Amino acid sequence: MSVVLVINSGSSSLKYSLMDMEREVPLGEGLIERIGQESGEITHTVRRVTSPGEPAPTLLDIDHRSERRIADHDEAMSVMLEQFAEHGPQLSEHPPVSVGHRVVHGGARFFAPTVIDDLIEINIEDLSVLAPLHNPGAVAGIRAGRRSFADVPHVAIFDTAFHQTLPPAAYTYAIDTRVAARHRVRRYGFHGTSHKYVSEQAAAFVGRPLAELKQIVFHLGNGASVTAVDGGLSVETSMGMTPLEGLVMGTRSGDIDPAVVLHLSRVAQMSTREIDELLNKKSGLLGLAGRADMRDILAGVEAGEQAASLAFDVYIHRLRSYAGAYIAQLGGVDVISFTAGVGENAARVRAEALATLGFLGVEIDAERNATRAPGTRRISTDASTVDVLVVPTDEELEIARQALSAA
Repeated sequence: MSVVLVINSGSSSLKYSLMDMEREVPLGEGLIERIGQESGEITHTVRRVTSPGEPAPTLLDIDHRSERRIADHDEAMSVMLEQFAEHGPQLSEHPPVSVGHRVVHGGARFFAPTVIDDLIEINIEDLSVLAPLHNPGAVAGIRAGRRSFADVPHVAIFDTAFHQTLPPAAYTYAIDTRVAARHRVRRYGFHGTSHKYVSEQAAAFVGRPLAELKQIVFHLGNGASVTAVDGGLSVETSMGMTPLEGLVMGTRSGDIDPAVVLHLSRVAQMSTREIDELLNKKSGLLGLAGRADMRDILAGVEAGEQAASLAFDVYIHRLRSYAGAYIAQLGGVDVISFTAGVGENAARVRAEALATLGFLGVEIDAERNATRAPGTRRISTDASTVDVLVVPTDEELEIARQALSAA
C-alpha cells in the first residue's frame, strides 16, 4: 500500500490527511486550529472503509475532538502524531512514502511538484514577501514535518504552479516593466491544485481527451476564482499577484479600481494596513450584506432583504462578466464546471451565473441542478451545446498524487 501524508499548514492551523493511494481514499485526517493561542482545537477523523471490495469504497467517519494549548507548529506536528497513535490509523502500519505540502505561492520559480531540500525551503520562505499571510505558515509546517518525517521525501505542491502556463499577455500588468520586474509584480493565480483536478475530472466524465477541450472552471468558496483551461493548460485566471483580485468573495472585494486605495488613503486618512484589512477581510459579501456565507445571503434574498439581494446581484454580475470574457479568450467553450463549497451546493448561483448564455446553446436542467448527489454530475440538459457540471474538488488527493509522482 502506497501512503502519502498531506500537510496544509497555515499561520495558526495545521490540516493533515493520510491518503491510501491505491484506493485514493483518506485513512485518517485532521485539523489543528488556534496554534499559538490560549486554547487550541483538535479534530481527528478516522476513515473506516466499510466495503473495501466496491469500486467506490464506503467510508465511515469517526471523529475525535479535544482542546489544549499548542505553542507552535512543532508541537502541532507532535499532536498530530499523538492523534494517529491514540486513535489510528497507526503510522507504523501505514508509513507514508512521501509527505506533500501545500504551498500557496511559488512565484515564477516553481512550476511543478518540487522535492524540498534546505535550499528549496529557503526559496519558499523568500516568497513570503508575495504571500505574507500564507507562505510563513507553510514554511513552519515544512520545517516541523521534515523534522518529524526525516527519512521520506517532502514535496511542495504550489497553488500557483498550474497557472505557470499563462501567456505573457495574460500575466503581465500594464505598469512600468522595470518596476514590475524589480518587485515581481505580475499575475500568478491561485487555487491551481483545484482547477487542475477539476478540469481533469471533467474531461474524464464527458469521455473526451483533455487536450481537446476548452473549459471554464468556477472554484466558488469563501475564496473564489475562475480559470480558462485550454487543452488542459491554464490560459487565464481571475486571481492575480495575490488572491484579492477577481471575483466577489466571502470577505474579499475582488476587482476594484486601484485608485480607490489612493482615495481612501487621501480622503479617509486610512493606513495601508487598514485598507488591506478592509479589502481582504471586511469586503465582498460581508461588506455588502454583513454576512460572508452564501447560505445566509440566499436566505436573505428569499426573505426580501435589500442588502442581501444587492450582494447576490453583484456576485452574479461578476461571475457572468468573467464567463463571457473567458469564452471570448478561449474562442468557445465545451465544458463549464462548478466546484468548492458554493459551486457544489448553491444551485441558484449556478443557474443565475449562466442564465445569459442561452444564445450559445447553454441550457441548465432545473431538476438536475436542484438535485444533490455525490460525485461529478451533469446539470445541463441533453440538448445543451455545452456540458455544465458540478465536480467536487479534492485538493488533498491531487496534492497526494503529485507528491507521489515527484518523490
